[in-house]
Amino acid sequence: MRKILLVLILFLAACAPSAVPQDVPALPTALIAPSYPTVQAESGTQIQSASGIEVRVERALRDGKEVRAEVCFTLLDTSDWSIWGASLQFAGGSVIDFSSTLLSLQESVEGQSGLRCDNLSFFNIPPDADLSTAIIVIDALAAPPRAEDYCTIYMPKIQQTLNERGIAILLDCVESAGVRTMQIVSRPDTMSQEEAEQIVFSDEFYTVKGPWSFIFNLGQ
Repeated sequence: MRKILLVLILFLAACAPSAVPQDVPALPTALIAPSYPTVQAESGTQIQSASGIEVRVERALRDGKEVRAEVCFTLLDTSDWSIWGASLQFAGGSVIDFSSTLLSLQESVEGQSGLRCDNLSFFNIPPDADLSTAIIVIDALAAPPRAEDYCTIYMPKIQQTLNERGIAILLDCVESAGVRTMQIVSRPDTMSQEEAEQIVFSDEFYTVKGPWSFIFNLGQ
């Protein structure tokens, strides 16, 4: 009897429906964007001069989503000059998202201007951007002053500009804790302190504007 019961159990187990694996629907794959080209090109005009500063951009490289170029420019003085504004312009658009890092710095010697070279990079270039006539524009160079530089270098220039524009703001250098700092000693009653500071400490007083433009064929 036990043998018959055991055979019956095995028979029922063999006849039981087995779990059939269901087809798993394929997941959608991420859209693969077209390949970004890698193109290097030289500029037809490698040196340009404006506002007493020579800027040189010999070649540019389009690499993936970036465009990079080595930018060298002469220095007006020993201040910490850097690229303050730049853009990449092309057919149907432009990019102003950039970074600039120091590559080399040559101090002025024997009456010869110093030279600074930066690595200029533009980011987030669209994959379909036509860069066959790409223009790298250096819009401005600047040397943001240290606090002590305002009294020794910038205050006469700022005060003269204010006087020429008929803006009744009077500046003076006040010594505090052994340090001389430029301060606004008087301003029009209709002008707030914040408005006066925006005028006095504007970057126009330590910025040299171009533009310096360089054309490259970096592909379509």
